[in-house]
Amino acid sequence: HHQHLHDILWHSMNYGMPQNTTYLGPEITLKILQNWVPRVSPYFDKEHYTYVGHQIIIQESIEHFGAVVWPGALALSQYLESNQEQFNLKDKKVLEIGAGTGLVSIVACILGAYVTATDLPEVLENLSNNISRNTQNMNAHKPEVRKLVWGEGLNEDFPVSTYHYDFILATDVVYHHAALDQLLATMVYFCKPGTVLLWANKFRFTTDYEFLEKLGNIFNTTILAEFPESNVKLLKATVREN
Repeated sequence: HHQHLHDILWHSMNYGMPQNTTYLGPEITLKILQNWVPRVSPYFDKEHYTYVGHQIIIQESIEHFGAVVWPGALALSQYLESNQEQFNLKDKKVLEIGAGTGLVSIVACILGAYVTATDLPEVLENLSNNISRNTQNMNAHKPEVRKLVWGEGLNEDFPVSTYHYDFILATDVVYHHAALDQLLATMVYFCKPGTVLLWANKFRFTTDYEFLEKLGNIFNTTILAEFPESNVKLLKATVREN
C-alpha cells in the first residue's frame, strides 16, 4: 500500500490541485489530501516490522515523503538480513543518505554497524525518534543522526580526512525530484576505494533508468537482487580503481 499511497500523494501534489489554487503549506495540503483520499489516512500510524529477530516499530508521518517507509527500504532491509555473510556490517562504518523513517539504519545498527543516518532537516525529528526508540535497549553502537542535504556543504560537514565509510546505503532516493545530480554527486563524494554503495529503488520512470545509466558510467555496478512484485532493483556500486 505504501507505493500506491506515494503515487496518490505525488500525483495530487503535482497534478491534482486546481489551476488557481495557491500553495497553502503542508498542514492545509495535508487536510485537503485527507479529505480527498480518506482511505489512506489509517496508514500514518505505527508500522511493525521484524528483522534479524527484532521487532521494529516505525512511526510514519504524512507531511514529508521521507517519513513513509518505501519499498526500497523494505527490500534492502530484507537483503541485509538474509546476506549477513556476504555483507557483514559488524563494526563497519555505515552512512545512510535519505534515511527517511530510519528503518534501514535501524537494521544496520542491529547488525552491529556504526551507523550515521542522514536526511533533510524537516525529517530529522521523526528519524531520530524512530532510531532511538528502536535501538536504545540494544547492545549496539549508538547510531548518529545528522542533517545532510545532497550536494551541499559536504566538505565542511563531512571532511574526507575524517569521514570514511565502509558502506553507503540509499533507498528510494530516485524519483521525480530536482536534486538527482546532487544525489549522484553525494554518492561520488562518499564512495572511496573500499566503499560499497548499496542502492535499492523502485524503477518506473525514464529518469530512474537514466540515473542508473549515469551511475554505471561512474562506478562498477552490479544488480544484486530484483523484487518483481514491487519493481525494486537492488544495486551494488564500487569505485573504479583503474
